[in-house]
Amino acid sequence: MQERTSLEDALNGIGKVERELEDDVGMIELGEAENDPGVVTEAEGALKDLKKEVARRELEALLAGEADRFDSYIEVHAGAGGTESQDWAEMLLRMYARWAEKHGFKVEYLEESEGEEAGIKSATIQISGHNAYGWLKTEAGVHRLVRISPFDSNARRHTSFSSAWVYPVVHDSINIEINEADLKVDTYRSSGAGGQHVNTTDSAIRITHVPSGIVVACQAERSQHKNRATAMQMLKARLYEQELEKREAAANAESAAKTEIGWGHQIRSYVLQPYQMVKDLRTSVETSNTSAVLDGDLDQFMEAALAQRVQGYADTVSEAPE
Repeated sequence: MQERTSLEDALNGIGKVERELEDDVGMIELGEAENDPGVVTEAEGALKDLKKEVARRELEALLAGEADRFDSYIEVHAGAGGTESQDWAEMLLRMYARWAEKHGFKVEYLEESEGEEAGIKSATIQISGHNAYGWLKTEAGVHRLVRISPFDSNARRHTSFSSAWVYPVVHDSINIEINEADLKVDTYRSSGAGGQHVNTTDSAIRITHVPSGIVVACQAERSQHKNRATAMQMLKARLYEQELEKREAAANAESAAKTEIGWGHQIRSYVLQPYQMVKDLRTSVETSNTSAVLDGDLDQFMEAALAQRVQGYADTVSEAPE
């Protein structure tokens, strides 16, 4: 049913583009016939907007990866720098939540570790919607912020780092075997929102997969049992994403952006002082509208990174020996 819905949406989208194209061309012909430049200009503007929509749909058609259609987890971690980085991590988390909301996706907060003074040390959210992982997967990496610190009494400029890890929500149809003997399970009291009950019981769960070193945590529910089930689902997703990365690395060598949250590993810079600029260091896409980006306007960056990633894969395949 999910595949059917996806195909129906794609076909309906193509039909809509065709109808709008016919309408716009018809309006231009009508405007020219009646010597009405205003109608022609309006129709030409609509055609330009339609061209952008076609380019986006063409790019979305390339989301044919094994997990692209799945929902997505996003983990945000503050880097070195204490309060500065923790505040930046919270800003980054809000940016992705706002992006999801603008696209009609559902956002669910699964785990959050608050900072000492402000912001967060780490947090995990689940974004649910068609092709959520396909769009978000290029956001994995280190994000660098330059600004005048609101926490510095001398108003000095600070550089902060936070990382985003993105991995797909694994469907039940995908079998991931996990040996219970490989797991270290810890319970603790939730530190985030949830009311008095959550904060006074050891309902939160942290699971460490010893062989891989992967750590997942969940505190979204009041029930320890439910949190464990969600954490296990997250662990399966991380292991699945790890396997996907191995496959992709074999076909398309790609530098790992998750090794260290600091200099030399960032994928994007957000400069708020002394000038305003957000620049993706992989695609060179940039904008001076920093407030819009931090409010979730990320499509131009995602589209460019995805196009680059798909092109890189295509080039690798075309150059491979027969």
